[in-house]
Amino acid sequence: MSVPILKIGMVLSTMAMVTNWMSQTLPSLVGLNQTLARPGTSERIISAVYPGQEEGWQVFGSVSDVEGKCVCTLLAPPQNLCKKDPRHKRLRQLTEHVQNVSQYLEVLDLRTSRDLQYIRDSEKQLISVEIRVRSAHSILHSITTEGLQELKQSVLKCLPLLAVLSQFRADVAQLEHLQQEVERLRSGLSLLQEQMEAYDYYQLQHRALLLEDRLQTCVNTVGGGVCVCVGCGKLTGISHPVTIRSFGSRFGSWMMDSMILSSDNRVWSMDGYYRGRRVLEYSSLSDFTKGQNFVVHQLPHPWAGTGHVVYNGSLYYNKHQTNIIVQYNLHSRTVTLQRNLGQAGYNNTFPYSWGGSSDIDLMADESGLWAVYTTIPNGGNLVVSRLDPTTLEVLKSWDTGFPKRSAGEAFLICGTLYVTNSHLAGAKVHFAYNTNTSEYEYTDVPFHNLYSHISMLDYNPRERVLYTWNNGHQVLYNVTLFHIIKSFADT
Repeated sequence: MSVPILKIGMVLSTMAMVTNWMSQTLPSLVGLNQTLARPGTSERIISAVYPGQEEGWQVFGSVSDVEGKCVCTLLAPPQNLCKKDPRHKRLRQLTEHVQNVSQYLEVLDLRTSRDLQYIRDSEKQLISVEIRVRSAHSILHSITTEGLQELKQSVLKCLPLLAVLSQFRADVAQLEHLQQEVERLRSGLSLLQEQMEAYDYYQLQHRALLLEDRLQTCVNTVGGGVCVCVGCGKLTGISHPVTIRSFGSRFGSWMMDSMILSSDNRVWSMDGYYRGRRVLEYSSLSDFTKGQNFVVHQLPHPWAGTGHVVYNGSLYYNKHQTNIIVQYNLHSRTVTLQRNLGQAGYNNTFPYSWGGSSDIDLMADESGLWAVYTTIPNGGNLVVSRLDPTTLEVLKSWDTGFPKRSAGEAFLICGTLYVTNSHLAGAKVHFAYNTNTSEYEYTDVPFHNLYSHISMLDYNPRERVLYTWNNGHQVLYNVTLFHIIKSFADT
């Protein structure tokens, strides 16, 4: 009994040491104990690591444009260079190795605990058999046929222990191999850490922030005078997706306050598209990422779809089975306004291609609050309406001529409605309607639909990013806008 118990103790003790080392050392080596996302536009959007000083960021300001316009040019390294870095591949391999070791440790822990309990349960029986065998050996004439048969049955019941002990011997051998694997992991991670410390990423992030300041200076200043910065432009590109969190059902929405002048860093999430009432409010993007520090709003009226928006401290959403827009004040936790949206379709009459009662899509851009929907008189075409956020009155509407059922999702940037051709993999932005000129064009702006089913896609003008709910994943995209900055002489 003492030998297997000793092996069991060695297995459990070594497993505890390995688990403790992995929980304390690995996060610091691979950088998992650092906050990945913090509130604030600059720190959230500048998420790619700068690959090297020889490929520096440059900002140029000029008034030499043929039309006399202020031109700001930004030269930046490609965003995918980090993926070509061999350290990126090595880190991914080490991370996968850590996961494999962790999974094996869990299996070993479960099996060891189970077998240990079996041995403990069998210990009394073994002691009893041992006493009876010793007694029979010392007094041979006391053994009866019935007693011998009973002793034989007791010994047979102990035979399964042989398989358990054999498994322990195999586990000890595997544990020695596991120790070697952990040592190789430690060496590999230490080497990778030394290589990564050669790059001061905090300094690089500081340089990126300085770059943003220089770009802003370029926008606001020109050689012979001052430019009028409109802060708007035409969508020319969408970045690779950044997964912030994975939770909730297949459909839902999440957002921050879209009013440009707002300093509110809270995050809201609304899971589902049908008759939901529960809104989760997180104090920051970091808390949202970790799923902590949140409060719950229980809406008095259920919502329909996922086209909700937070603007200037209020949540605007479509009331279930109606074309009524509800304004809910997130501070007072009360409904402050409800208003019917004319002849807008509802209850899956004119949804996006994915369905989900997405008839009415509320959104905000640099100029204010909008509603995207359709009506029977408009023949099912997308209608864009500018709303007064205080009264929800429709100020002006535009018929885009694009059938809403053929749209995967839509979002507004600088008064232009951008429409995707699908909500599935392979989607791209392929239609744009400019409300400033009442003109449309077909575009070709691809983006990576990482999880293959988008049920919410909205632009936040304050953060200048796209928020998406993609198959239970909350994802951000950065956008590239082509800016034309006009001088006073052009106004």
